[in-house]
Amino acid sequence: MKITRELTNGCIIFLGIGIYFLIMDALGLSNHFYLRVLNVFIVIFGVNRTIAQNYAAGVRGYNTNLGSAILTSMIGALLSISGLLGLIYYRGGEPYLQKLSEGFLFGGGEASIYTYCIGLLFESAAASIIVSFCLMQFWKNKVEKINRVN
Repeated sequence: MKITRELTNGCIIFLGIGIYFLIMDALGLSNHFYLRVLNVFIVIFGVNRTIAQNYAAGVRGYNTNLGSAILTSMIGALLSISGLLGLIYYRGGEPYLQKLSEGFLFGGGEASIYTYCIGLLFESAAASIIVSFCLMQFWKNKVEKINRVN
């Protein structure tokens, strides 16, 4: 079975985010919101890698590459949220979630584990679309400049 670029790069995003958050948790920095936001650079890396590989393979369609970029980031997001769900249950369930959510999405409210993960899913879907559109504009301009030179 051939593994697609989107799945491979989505798994790279998942591993990058997982390792990043585990290191932050081990260092006691997981309650700092601004450090949590830096995971967007991991997503940018994975999505950019997919688009670059598509262009190297001759895939030139804007919508095709945009769909590929969104799929890559959503695979990474879904895997990351499932990993977080497993981590929450491994670390004690609701009490760990209350500690985790104090400085993040729900501000320490009474969110259930599934509500928290669904909120992260919506947030990651929005971020996936934004990152994908931004990178597609970058690549569109880059390819147009290359075509003008040739």
